[in-house]
Amino acid sequence: MTVCAIEKTSATPFTIAADGSYAARLAGDGEARYPERWTLTGPEPYAVPLPLAQPEEADSEVLPLTDGRVLIRRRVAERHAFALLYPTGGGAAGSGPRTGELQLGAIAPEDGTEPEGVRITLLPPSPDGHGAFALAVGASSTTVWQVAGVPFGPERVARIPGRCSGGVWLDRTGRLLALDRELDGPAGPVTKAVAVDLRRGGEISPLLQIAEASDDRLLLADADSGLLLIRSDAPGEPRLGWGVLGSARPVRFPECLRAVGATATPFAVQPGQVLMPESCGVALRVDEAGDGYGGSVAGLALWRPADRHVFRLGAPAGWLGGTGRWTPQGRLHLPYATPDVPCGLLGMALPLSPPPPIRLDPIPLPPAPARPVPLQQAPLG
Repeated sequence: MTVCAIEKTSATPFTIAADGSYAARLAGDGEARYPERWTLTGPEPYAVPLPLAQPEEADSEVLPLTDGRVLIRRRVAERHAFALLYPTGGGAAGSGPRTGELQLGAIAPEDGTEPEGVRITLLPPSPDGHGAFALAVGASSTTVWQVAGVPFGPERVARIPGRCSGGVWLDRTGRLLALDRELDGPAGPVTKAVAVDLRRGGEISPLLQIAEASDDRLLLADADSGLLLIRSDAPGEPRLGWGVLGSARPVRFPECLRAVGATATPFAVQPGQVLMPESCGVALRVDEAGDGYGGSVAGLALWRPADRHVFRLGAPAGWLGGTGRWTPQGRLHLPYATPDVPCGLLGMALPLSPPPPIRLDPIPLPPAPARPVPLQQAPLG
């Protein structure tokens, strides 16, 4: 296993498609930004720029689909416009590939569904690889829009009372979405993760109910094993914990995760560990001290629920977006870009083999998903 020196990472978001085939980011600097698609399959990754006649604004967002197209969200006055970008082959001699663009429509305040000043962001890639969704957060309600994979432009698929954030997929079909919903409680605002069924008009069911007045947020989930990564202040201070979707087992808050800090962000879970959440590798980005220029550096931590310790590592130079992807075989791939290697992947694995996993009873997902069982807190000790 390679242990790298800690380096300052790129603040540019880098998003990987649901199946790991493609990735996308907004490349360039200043006023010369353009979408860039990475192909991650094959012997070596390679990047294809997708520039148009005008550069993109710095607050635009991009998201890769599994068919190789890249969704982009642009802010145009009070509207949020969406389009699909794709390479169309070579242009004039020496000009390289051209970029095709398919307009998908826009979300605007005059739709009558959201007030002016609404904040709209893209949700993580849908597990089916074809659809794409956006979260529109208003003053008192939140709307989930499907912006790709629908025939007539953006379509509202759910409206949830309260201000929501986050966004974690709970299944592999793009039906169950977890959101962190903020509502007013007796002692002030309280945030609880809820599950939203997008095929039942946004039907809401509780997901995390660790303590009545605690803030319980879902950070990451794995559909194969049911592993959930959670941040909650139910233990008396913000802590990272883990639980299992659909299980009556309580949420655990390991002491080893306390050492990396509650602000550490899990960004990848090892897939393919069916019904074995304890054996899943988990990668976390750990924010370190500033670099003296107002920025920050990020470290990397690897952990497995069955372990009682966390492996702290440095991040590769030029690590993009503080993100990456596990393979089912337990290898973590981290994207990076440097002047010498403009498109690279670093592979690493957990230093030790996992102990024998504790198998859980199967919890099949019914055709019409039942309400997820709210998770409780395990006794601390």
